[in-house]
Amino acid sequence: MEKAATLGTVPSRALRVAAFVGAVLATVCVILAAALRGTVLAPDFYASALDREHAYDRLYDQVLVDPRTAPATRQLLAQLPVPEAQVTSNIKLVLPPDTVRALVRQQIDATVGYLNGSRSTLDLTVDLRPVLTNLDDLAQVYLGDLVAGVQNRSEPDFQRFSADLSDALRELAAGRAPQGVPRLSLTESQTTAATTALLAAAPADQRQALRPEVETALADGDVATALAAVAASAHTDRAGAAVRQLQETLDGGTWDPAAVLAASGNDLRAVHDIRPYTSVGLGLVEAVAAVVLALCLLALWFTGPPRPGRRLMGLAGPLLGGAALVAVAVGVWELLGDGRLVSPSATWPPSLNHLIDDVQDRAHGMLLRTVLLTALVAVVAAALLVVAGRLLDRRQAHAAASWRAPAIGLGAAGLAVAGIVVTPLLTAASAPRLCQGSAALCDRPYDEVAELTAHNAMATTVDRFIGPLQDPDITTQLNDGVRALQLDTYRWERPEEITARLDESDFTAEQKQLVQRAVNTVNPPRDGLWLCHAVCRAGAVALVPELREIGAWMRQHPTEVITFIVQDEISASDTEQAFHEAGLDPLLHAPDADPDRPWPTLGQMIDSGRRLVVFAEDADGPAPWYRNFYRYGMETPFAFRSPEQMNCSPHRGGTGKRLFLLNHFITDNGGSRLDAGTVNARRFVLDRVRRCERERGHPVNFVAVDYATIGDAAGAVRTLNEERSTD
Repeated sequence: MEKAATLGTVPSRALRVAAFVGAVLATVCVILAAALRGTVLAPDFYASALDREHAYDRLYDQVLVDPRTAPATRQLLAQLPVPEAQVTSNIKLVLPPDTVRALVRQQIDATVGYLNGSRSTLDLTVDLRPVLTNLDDLAQVYLGDLVAGVQNRSEPDFQRFSADLSDALRELAAGRAPQGVPRLSLTESQTTAATTALLAAAPADQRQALRPEVETALADGDVATALAAVAASAHTDRAGAAVRQLQETLDGGTWDPAAVLAASGNDLRAVHDIRPYTSVGLGLVEAVAAVVLALCLLALWFTGPPRPGRRLMGLAGPLLGGAALVAVAVGVWELLGDGRLVSPSATWPPSLNHLIDDVQDRAHGMLLRTVLLTALVAVVAAALLVVAGRLLDRRQAHAAASWRAPAIGLGAAGLAVAGIVVTPLLTAASAPRLCQGSAALCDRPYDEVAELTAHNAMATTVDRFIGPLQDPDITTQLNDGVRALQLDTYRWERPEEITARLDESDFTAEQKQLVQRAVNTVNPPRDGLWLCHAVCRAGAVALVPELREIGAWMRQHPTEVITFIVQDEISASDTEQAFHEAGLDPLLHAPDADPDRPWPTLGQMIDSGRRLVVFAEDADGPAPWYRNFYRYGMETPFAFRSPEQMNCSPHRGGTGKRLFLLNHFITDNGGSRLDAGTVNARRFVLDRVRRCERERGHPVNFVAVDYATIGDAAGAVRTLNEERSTD
């Protein structure tokens, strides 16, 4: 009998050993598979690493302004006539933050799709056609500045310039000197240098024959004749060549960063190496390992000691063993590698290398934390099993045959496995919630947030306003970081109203003459409601269609809060009807009727869906969302003739209001593009805002500027919000 009993225990012991080893290995597999599925195969993991390192802000504030980035910028511009300084000062117009986020998300989705096996190849191709369109718009704006400078006008006359240029080109092509080119007095060395520069535009086989004529003309200061001599034989299709070069470089508007990475020694081999392990389906591996772990734990339960408490404590061993093996594996991984996918390159700007390193370190730390936290859950589960086993032993020393024993074993095994599987899902990194592009602003009240505000946002160059005060259209301004719009609503004026309105406007004398000529000729009266600047014949945008476009933009950007400050020359009922026709009712926020009551946070406004705030300069209701701004807010003066005159004195709205509008633009017979370059500089904006905040005792909410894409007022506003978020 004793021999038979001994023989009977051998299979039981063998089964127990096999179940223990199987449980240990299954624990390792479950921990690693669950952690990897919650990180490496989760798009939000990568998005979170980027956001937590403020990658998008650093792209604009550090990388794109790095002098080492200039060669890449020059290549992108393909020798178009726009200097790098003009691009970097308007970089968010060329490359809007939302576009960057969308492009990066495409690369994240492509990488995750390749790793999980849903995509057969790793295709990181980027569609840069939206960026090229923005570059073209910027080139047009810059060309307008050049033309205005040549013509000595505040705004360009493209029709006249085009005609003059066509005439001059025809003269040059015919070998005749064009009229109007100034004579220059050149030294001998300057003549030689200018001759060499001009001849570089001519075919190489004709340069020697042309040299005497060009050199003689330049020596006499006759630039026109020298130009005519070269132009007749020169290859003039440089613009077309530049465009073709750009298209060839970008392969028809697309760009593959994998080639750039490979050239720097980063062939993404690590991604390809781990794909065989991730593409088989980590979810399947995790599920199988979880089932095996549960079965092994049950086997250990049924082959364990007779006392239930001891059996329960016996389940803790393999969980601890598996967690220990994971810890050892992490230690070996840390010793043998640095966890980086892309290595810095000496050919890249240092700011870009720092950003890449920081993002990779962040992702590496997040992955490590998730793995160790999941392993810690296994340790905690083991500790709970030991404690529960001891308590059960004390209370039920002879309950081996109780029906509760199998239930306890089954429940303990299930809870331990579930805890390990669920932990990565509960702790998986996700992209932080953003409000106005910042996670920190979600908890800030509306009246403590600074907003870049476009003064006369509808009066744009692109919409051909006479005397424009912004360059891009309104939706592009929103893409560029503007979050408050100063708009003027009008009905089309009758001829007899023109004179009075022009007298009250800030147009120059020349602009007033242009408007007078437009009366009832090129710009006749029209019915309906319009966005105009003083006089609709100086430029007009239909109100309801424009509101629809803004509404569409807001629905595409559900984490943004937008404010209108309306100079209302139409009735409140007409305004309410226009907003209703545009479908904006669900977006409209109704401020508290008491201006002194606290405002909600941006997060609360976004959660409610009502995140469009509309103020009027004159009206106050009757719609609950249409409130008079000066009951809620105060402002500074706005008729400054020079930057030196800018002050913080109280103006409309008095003092002591919860909202503060800083009028930050120069009005000298119209808007001043040149002065915008001064007053929109980041340091100038910050200095004035801080001075006014000290004098008025309240944070500035709306920084209203002309030509919002000139300078870096947006960067100043972002700095203000960052400082307030740390208070």
